Formats: sequence, C-alpha cells, structure tokens
Amino acid sequence: MTPDQRFARHVRFAILILTGLFVYFLAADLYMPLTPQAQLTRSVVRIAPRVSGQVIEVTVVNNQHVEAGQLLFRLDPRPFALKVKEAQLMIERARQDYSERDANLGAAQADLSAAKAKVQELAAQAGRIRTLHDKNFVSTQLRDQINANLIIAQAQVRAASSTIDEIKARRGGPGDDNVHIRQAHNTLEQARLQLEYSEVRAERAGVVGNLQLSPGAYFQAGASVMALVEDNADVTADFREKALRYAKPGTTASVVFDARPGDIFAAKVSSLESGVKEGQIDANGDLAAPPAIGSMGKGCAAPTHPPGVQYRTSALVTLWSEGNRAALFQRQCCGALDGCAANPPRQHHPLCLLRLAAPIG
Repeated sequence: MTPDQRFARHVRFAILILTGLFVYFLAADLYMPLTPQAQLTRSVVRIAPRVSGQVIEVTVVNNQHVEAGQLLFRLDPRPFALKVKEAQLMIERARQDYSERDANLGAAQADLSAAKAKVQELAAQAGRIRTLHDKNFVSTQLRDQINANLIIAQAQVRAASSTIDEIKARRGGPGDDNVHIRQAHNTLEQARLQLEYSEVRAERAGVVGNLQLSPGAYFQAGASVMALVEDNADVTADFREKALRYAKPGTTASVVFDARPGDIFAAKVSSLESGVKEGQIDANGDLAAPPAIGSMGKGCAAPTHPPGVQYRTSALVTLWSEGNRAALFQRQCCGALDGCAANPPRQHHPLCLLRLAAPIG
C-alpha cells in the first residue's frame, strides 16, 4: 500500500469517527441534555414557640441532627396546666347552669299552668256574671271588673309562655349538645392544646442551626429562636426547551458534589417549569424591547436566593431519562455583577426541579 493510499485510508477513518461523534452529539443533545446552570437548595424552617412562656429546658445543641417529633425545648407548663383546670371547672359550671335553667323552666311551666287555670276560672265566672247582668241581678260595674280580671289573666298566660321560651333559649339543648357545655369543652381543648404547645418539637428531620435559646429566657409566641435545615434537598437546573423533551416527573438522576468526590446521590425529577424570568417581556403598553441574546455584560445578576433556603455549591447532576444519560453542572457566578463563569442565559428555559432520594451527610 502506497503512502497516498494509507493517508487516504486514515482520512476516511477520521471522517468516519468525526461523523459518528457528530451524530452522537446530535442525539446526546436530545436524549442526554447538558446545562451549566444548576443549584442545590435546602429548606430552612424557623422554629418558634406557638405560645408565650419561659424556657425551662433546652434538649438540643447547635448543629445537632434531630428527627421529626424530637423534643427541642420546653416552656414552663404550669400556667397552661392551670388553664386546663380552669376549663374543666367551666364545664362543671356550664352543667350546673344547665340544671339551674332546667329547674327554672319547670317552675315557669308550673306558673303557666296556674295562669291558664285562672283564665278558665275567670272565663266561667265572666259568663255567669254576664247572664245575671242581662237579667239585671248584678251591676254593670261588677261585670266590667270581672272582664278586666279575665283580660289580665290572659296577659299573664302570654307572659308565662314568653318566659318559658326565654328560659329554653338560654338553657340550650339537652345534655352534651348544649351550646354552653360545648363552648366549655372547646375552651378545654384549647387549653390542652396550649399545654401541648409548651413542648416544642421538630416538625421535620434536619440539623439545628443558629440556636439562640437558654433556660430562663422568656419568648413571645411566634418569635424565632432557632433554625432547622431540612435533610431533604432540591436541585434546580436550567435547560434549553428541547433538552427536556424526554424528561418528566419521576425521571431518576444522580448527583455528585465537588466536595464529595466519588459519592453519588440518587435523585428524581419532581417538577418541570414552563419558563423562567430571564427574557420575560412585561405587558406595560409600550413596544416590546427584549433583552439582547448571547451576552450578559453588565446585566449579569447573581441568582436571587428566596428566603428560608440554604444553598450548597459545586454540584454535578446526571439525569437518567428512559435509560439515557444526561449531565448538568452547577452554575457558578463570580462576586461582581459584570461577569459570570457560566454560559449566558437563554430565553424561556424550562426549570427542572429534582428531589434527592437520600439526605446528604
């Protein structure tokens, strides 16, 4: 084989390799998307007592890992225990009031019966007097007096009936269905709930941070005394639109950190956003003026950190979509706003949110 033939053979071989690589990268751009923009976030929960009180015991220290439901600190329970006893006395008082109103109702019903009997008696007497008056055996004055007494007795019947209705309304329903007894039970439940709130426990598993608590201190309800960094972490990545064609919620991924070389953390795609703020045009009545594409220049801004979120740096994430591999790298911005090491943003990139399947130790 002549040198020219060997050279042509090498050229054809190189062209074949380059063609294969070109086809590979075309397929990889669709099935194995890459992005340099990603960040890891952890939710930070602000721990605050739900009731006001004096701290009598702190059961954790700063940077300690706690499990969900673990006791963090305890407030003085005595004021809340007294409220529970007071609420229990209110239930007894409500039952006594019910019995008292029930007795008053019985007395009112007896008065109504007596008033009705008096009306019947006066009505009969008025009938007899009217007959005698027609025969001129009694005076007109006596007849009018009997009729007036009958009208007064009828008014007393109506008054007694109204008194019974009033007592029934004030007494309420029978037994535990009585509104006053139910209100007392509700007050008791609130007192017990406040007593339970005197023990502050972790709602989720995580690491205690910024502990500003000591026995003897008094805190108002809602005042933050420590932070809890959750074990669960999310990775937010910015892709081009077509890069996520085969990605969907539930797609598995792998995450690697520069600080933990060799350790691979499993993750899954939890959601896909339809777009990002970069390149958004406000509908303000003016003509559209979209930002320049391809250069960030002086407009490069560091990513905004939403409140209650902690960030870690240097993450390498690998998406596994339908058996294919895709890698994405964490975005790294310099301190100044006039330059970034990452690629410039593109308009309307979907955001891919991944949830780590296991906590990062």
